[in-house]
Amino acid sequence: MTHHHLKASAAHCHWGYFEAARASLLTIKSGDTVTIDTLTGAPEMVPPPPFHTPPELFEVHKHCERFAGAPHILTGPVAIEGAMPGDVLEVRIKDVQLRQDWGFNFIRPLGGTLPDAFPEGRILTIPLDREAMIGRLPFGVDIPLKPFFGIMGVAPPRSWGRCTSVIPRAFGGNIDNKQLAAGATLYLPVHVPGGNFSCGDGHGAQGDGEVCLTAIETALQGTFEFILRKDLTLANPRAETPTHVITMGFDASLDRCMEIALKDMIDYLVSTKNLSRLDAYTLCSVGVDFHVTQTVNTSKGIHGMLPKSLFA
Repeated sequence: MTHHHLKASAAHCHWGYFEAARASLLTIKSGDTVTIDTLTGAPEMVPPPPFHTPPELFEVHKHCERFAGAPHILTGPVAIEGAMPGDVLEVRIKDVQLRQDWGFNFIRPLGGTLPDAFPEGRILTIPLDREAMIGRLPFGVDIPLKPFFGIMGVAPPRSWGRCTSVIPRAFGGNIDNKQLAAGATLYLPVHVPGGNFSCGDGHGAQGDGEVCLTAIETALQGTFEFILRKDLTLANPRAETPTHVITMGFDASLDRCMEIALKDMIDYLVSTKNLSRLDAYTLCSVGVDFHVTQTVNTSKGIHGMLPKSLFA
């Protein structure tokens, strides 16, 4: 198997969107690994020295088109040889590392879970201690850093055109699920030949809900192993960690998010654990935890977590 490195640059980044028409930058074989460098932040988010900022961020600011004000700078896409619509891309997250010594938290008037409650807004620079793996909030609280990519996704169906990076959809995108750190695996349904995977929206730390609009936003480097799965069929992203299987639902209504995540978990239990739908429904009620993923991305998120130990 081959290892590749896709660096961030104006030529390798797309700002604020997913689109089937964007050509892949790299084509790999199933089983290959790719290290991907990512960036974060519009010009107003960047603090002055002595904080370190990857220099290619300024190149992106100067040369990349920003789609509809969407904030996320994404690196990619990476195509997987032989991937076709209807297949599933298994993305094994092997490693996630910080690329800079700062992050930011942004509160925007009319945004977040309480859109009318904070009309003043704020951009907060947060120093990141890479030795201690701590984010030092200026009001005296230290947050343990658990970096993960808020956005991982494949290209949408060609008929959807250009899709904002803000809204999570069937192709993944702005999932903002803090469980998807190093050691986790994400399963994405493929919609175009090659799949065309991109990632970004690095988070140093985030609570479930991401309620004020953002997490600790920062630049990350991720290493991924890509496995083409022609034996799976999915309508929505699914994930697993060493300890849990995770289903997800995205919709403007949290009630609908819950329905989607629950139905996908029932389908998983029926298809892989030989349970009846009635028994699977019971198990979801007594053994599966459903969490609010985020409430700020237009389409909100719910994820269900099934302990693997139940079937050990």
